[in-house]
Amino acid sequence: MTATVLDPSTVAKDYRAEVRAAVEASGRTPRVVGLLSQAEGPAATYAHYATRGAAAVGIEMDLRRVEPADAARAIADANLDREVDGIFLYYPLASREDDRWMRELVDPRKDVEGMHSYWSRLLYENRRFVDEEQTRRAILPCTPLAILKLLQHAGMRGTGGEAPLEGVTACVINRSDIVGRPLSAMLANDGARVHSLDLTGSVVFEPAIGRRAHDVRDSGIDRAEALAQADVIITGVPSRSFELVRGDEIREGAICVNVAEVENFDDSIMERASVYVPRVGPLTIAMAMRNLVRLSGALPA
Repeated sequence: MTATVLDPSTVAKDYRAEVRAAVEASGRTPRVVGLLSQAEGPAATYAHYATRGAAAVGIEMDLRRVEPADAARAIADANLDREVDGIFLYYPLASREDDRWMRELVDPRKDVEGMHSYWSRLLYENRRFVDEEQTRRAILPCTPLAILKLLQHAGMRGTGGEAPLEGVTACVINRSDIVGRPLSAMLANDGARVHSLDLTGSVVFEPAIGRRAHDVRDSGIDRAEALAQADVIITGVPSRSFELVRGDEIREGAICVNVAEVENFDDSIMERASVYVPRVGPLTIAMAMRNLVRLSGALPA
């Protein structure tokens, strides 16, 4: 078996078309403020591509360079500006602890990244809609949402039980608040069993089948066992010292997704995996723009 490489840019085309159509139908140009404190590095690169991605679907990205000490004020100004439809933060804005607080300062109604605790609470409670009438969908974090869409395009399917991913076992090597934790919850909410690994150990997100939300417990499972069981493997380790996932560690036909800026998989996985996704960025941007038009009401539930 030789793995098929799935290009996220190809998958993003349909979602960009959906967003572009919603923008055109709205009759106005939505405006997003992007706040960036880094002149170089991954955050600056991400901001550059996000600006291009927004323009491609008819959305104006107002990218603003801010000093870390001024970031909170810049967020407040964007919250109050009626001409601003969405806010995009490019991390790190300040320190790790300050950045967590910055996410809470963004008005949830303008949170295109879906990282505010208002949206997180709905996610972890497995509540798909904001209202009882189910006319307004909850906003999901854009990077985990992009990964989920890529997995669907890669052929991830459950066994056809009560939930779409019932019977799927996943391994997520990353438990950050931005990617790994919400992704694990989203997979479990759809019925998958998820082994979540990071430097502090391993936990399992149990499937939310017949329940409103998933359960999380310590698993004690090690890397070798988690990888050997997984139908789907997602890695997001930003360190070059990470021990690459090898072909002999994974099961035949597994779907592998590399989220980190550096490679987390050894070339040998190409001989055992069914699908390999080398990056996620282009679809993350498309999902952020999709969140924007959903927040604005231009995209139906």
